[in-house]
Amino acid sequence: MKIIVDDKIPYIRETLGEISPDVTYLKGADISAGDVEDADALIVRTRTCCDEKLLQGSKVQFVATATIGYDHIDTEYMQKAGISWMNCPGCNSGSVAQYLRSTLILLCREKGISPEKDIVGVVGYGHVGSKVVAETRAMGFKVLVCDPPLGDGGSTAEHFVDMRQIERECSVITFHVPLTKGGNHPTFHLADEAFFGRLAKCPVIINTSRGGVVDNGALLAALDKGMVKDAVIDTWEGEPDISLALLNKVYIGTPHIAGYSADGKTNADNMVIEGLCRHFGIENRWHILPPSLPDGFKAGDSEDDTKLALYNPLEDSRRLKNAPEKFEELRGNYPLRREKL
Repeated sequence: MKIIVDDKIPYIRETLGEISPDVTYLKGADISAGDVEDADALIVRTRTCCDEKLLQGSKVQFVATATIGYDHIDTEYMQKAGISWMNCPGCNSGSVAQYLRSTLILLCREKGISPEKDIVGVVGYGHVGSKVVAETRAMGFKVLVCDPPLGDGGSTAEHFVDMRQIERECSVITFHVPLTKGGNHPTFHLADEAFFGRLAKCPVIINTSRGGVVDNGALLAALDKGMVKDAVIDTWEGEPDISLALLNKVYIGTPHIAGYSADGKTNADNMVIEGLCRHFGIENRWHILPPSLPDGFKAGDSEDDTKLALYNPLEDSRRLKNAPEKFEELRGNYPLRREKL
C-alpha cells in the first residue's frame, strides 16, 4: 500500500511506517496529480485541494483529512469517483475551546470585558461551539447561542436564539461554523457589511472557524469606523496571503492555529489511523499519545494564570505580526502546546 501524506502532520510517522513501508511525505500545497497517480491512500490537511484535477486517473481509493473542516475536499467528485473519504469531526474541539478560554481571560484583563456585565454570543453549536459554550459559562458569562440548522432540526439540547438577538445583545461574538455557500443557512460572509451595521454593542468579534465566514474587508471597515471594539482572528480570507491592514488592526491575530494543540493533533492522527485501517481491513493496534510538557513548565498562581501558562494566544499573535510572510512556516513548525497539565 502506497500512502502520500502532508509532511506537516505531526506524531504520525512512526505509526504509518509500521502500517506500510511505502509512505511519502510532501508539502501539502505542492501535492500533485503525478504524486498520487499510483498511491492507494492520501492523508492531507487543509492545504491540499482534493478534487478531480488531483485525483482523476489515480489509484487512490481512500482520502483522509486530519482536520475538522473539509471544504478543500470535493465531496461530489469523491462520490462520483467511488473514493472513500473522511474528516476528523471534533478532533481539535478542546484545543479551540482552550484558545477561546485564554482569549476571554485576556479580554477581561486587558479590554474591560466582564462576566458581570457582558454577554457572549456563540454562533455554531457543533463539536467546537458546544465546548466553547461550556467553557464560557464556566467563567460566569451569560451565553446566547445561535445555530439555525440545529434549530430547524428541532434540537432541544440548547435554547437557540436568532442572529438578530446576538447582534443586539452581545459584547463578544465568536463564530464556530463550517464554511458553506449553499443550502438554507449559508455561512459565507455571515459577518458582512450588513451584519456589522446592525451591531448594537460595539462588540469584540472572534473568528476561529473559516476565513470566509467573516468578510475581512467589512471587518476592517467596521474596526476603522468604531462599529467593532476589537477583533481576534485566527482564520483569514486568502490564507496565507492575509490582509496586513487587518492583521495590524486586530487585538489578536494568529496563523490558523486555534486547533493546534498536541492533544488535538493526536486525536486527529488516531482518527485517521482508525479510518485507514478500517478501509483497508487492517487490525488497528496503534494509539498515538501527545508528548509531555517540558520538565521546567510552571503552573500559575491562579487557575487563569495556569491556563495562560499553558497557552497564551498573544504569543502566537506577536510572532505573526512580526513576520506575516511566515504564515505557513508558523503553522508548519508550531511549538508544543498542551491543553492540560
